[in-house]
Amino acid sequence: MENDRPAEPTRHAALRGYNWIFIAFLAIAAFFLLSEHRAHLLGALPFLLLLACPLMHLFMHHGHQGGNDAHHEGGKK
Repeated sequence: MENDRPAEPTRHAALRGYNWIFIAFLAIAAFFLLSEHRAHLLGALPFLLLLACPLMHLFMHHGHQGGNDAHHEGGKK
């Protein structure tokens, strides 16, 4: 009979266990990085906010190209 073999653990189940270990490692590493380098991160925060302004302008106005002025005319063409 084919079902007489003992059930082997699947590769998917083994990877699931390693995923939890990897996630725990990342959480511990993130904690130590944030706790040890907090002064550097908070010191760069004003510059990151200033950098966000032109980036938001660049990425949020991508739909205005091509001369489409439909939104200025109330949505009518």
